[in-house]
Amino acid sequence: MADIRPFAAYRPVKGKEDRIAALPYDVYSRAEAKVVVEKNPESFLAIDRAETSFDDSVDTYADEVYAKAASLLNERIEKGDFVQDEAPCYYLYELTMDGRVQTGIVGCASIEDYEKQIIKKHENTRADKEADRIRHVDTCSAQTGPIFLAYRQVDSLRRVMSETKKKEALYDFVSDDGIRHRVFVINGEEDIRMIREAFRNMDALYIADGHHRCASAVRVGQKRRAENPAHSGEEDYNFFLSVIFPDEELMIMDYNRLLHDLNGHSAAELLDALAGLFDIREEGTEPVHPAKKGEIGMYLGKKWYRLCMKDALLNSDPVDGLDVAILQDKVLSPLFGIGDPKTDKRIEFIGGIRGLGELVRRVDALPQEGAAFAMYPTSISELFAVADAGRLMPPKSTWFEPKLRSGLFIHRI
Repeated sequence: MADIRPFAAYRPVKGKEDRIAALPYDVYSRAEAKVVVEKNPESFLAIDRAETSFDDSVDTYADEVYAKAASLLNERIEKGDFVQDEAPCYYLYELTMDGRVQTGIVGCASIEDYEKQIIKKHENTRADKEADRIRHVDTCSAQTGPIFLAYRQVDSLRRVMSETKKKEALYDFVSDDGIRHRVFVINGEEDIRMIREAFRNMDALYIADGHHRCASAVRVGQKRRAENPAHSGEEDYNFFLSVIFPDEELMIMDYNRLLHDLNGHSAAELLDALAGLFDIREEGTEPVHPAKKGEIGMYLGKKWYRLCMKDALLNSDPVDGLDVAILQDKVLSPLFGIGDPKTDKRIEFIGGIRGLGELVRRVDALPQEGAAFAMYPTSISELFAVADAGRLMPPKSTWFEPKLRSGLFIHRI
């Protein structure tokens, strides 16, 4: 059973939520983050990326950067930019993008559930990326970026969401990227009891996005357990900030591939090799959006092609049967020489939010001939199947939109 607890969040004082809420720390380069903070000093990015307070001679991972993050957070709480609710509660966080609405329950998930694999992952994490957030969480004694979890929808939670949305929103604003954000407080005793019980009846929750933030929160909790001889299991560090969304409302976007060269092949040679694996249809200059699983769009030699997998390529295995896995195993590795896409500098991954025009622009700007592959999005059911099998997806298999904002909810530990 899953343990999702209410908590008394620190959150923006009413009227400042739109200026404080920030995209996740890892969507920006250092230079980009600095521009955002210079434009809006109240952005939570100033705390999430505290190197923006220093000139470029100071290393991003220097001790003083993490100390600055902690001091900024404490200063802004003391100043009144953030307030804390009096009693533990849940929150609803609704995001609307292009008319599509997704609503999650904000609460604190259990580190023990992560350790027992009740909270399931579908990708590995990198130690270097974990190390940064471990130090940030530990130094600030706060979790500031929520982990994006998913669950299979149940009627009881659907009902409480619907009833809660009939009430007045705590926050209601549109961010610079056009996403509408609404937050509601759930503090009724019966609703809190029902929500906690609904999650207790679930066998599994799934990390959709935020594997590194999740792993970092867990590592800090484990560290503090070891440091605390009187550890009881009820301390705040045993739980991590999460927003849990129902599967039926989630959309995964395509995560596309850009190849910097053709690995010594000509375009004609690649097409000949691919003809043994795919039925190929030339589409001209119109970008090819795959219409279904088993289709891939390819941009090569300033032309778009629709690649339809032949039956011999199809696979029912939860991992090996993913379109991204088939492309990697049958095309990128043998033809383009991309053996390890996590480390090979000749491949880039382009989120579908940027559109297929970005693939064309980037390929056409290469100093030599390259190629791009437009993917059909991995489905949430495929993600669940991989996690349930205890397996891992290939790198960059999923791109979730819209992104959850940091700074709207803070869990002090």
